[in-house]
Amino acid sequence: MRGVPRSALLLGLVAVGPFGWAALTFLSAPLAQQGTAWFGARLTGATLAIGYGTLMLAFVSGVLCGFATRARGGQAAFGLAVSAVPALWAFLAVGGARDAAAVNLMAGYAGILVLDWMFWRWGFCPEWWMRLRMLLTALVLVCLAVVAWA
Repeated sequence: MRGVPRSALLLGLVAVGPFGWAALTFLSAPLAQQGTAWFGARLTGATLAIGYGTLMLAFVSGVLCGFATRARGGQAAFGLAVSAVPALWAFLAVGGARDAAAVNLMAGYAGILVLDWMFWRWGFCPEWWMRLRMLLTALVLVCLAVVAWA
């Protein structure tokens, strides 16, 4: 990806890896059985997708909080307030049925992409930020869609 530091791209793709593993083990019973034998049931299939997805949504919320600290005045107050929303969403909206939890996570990741764009437009993120976030978010949404609807 043009302009995205190699380290940011590689770390971002590594962070998406558990989503891919979750989707693969959700789709393949033999792979899920092997994954459960290797890592335990918590680190396969829907359980992994929902748990890790919740954790990562809160993590990215914290990244936005860091960007908001670059703002001043009312923009800072607004930025800090909205940067907390994804973490609260993850806490409040993820639970219950697998498909509903996955859909709610998808909404959270789509929503945080809007906030990424807002912070990027304000100049608080690196120039390459949106290229990276769009790629990573698309990959995460595909993996969560597998868990929600496959």
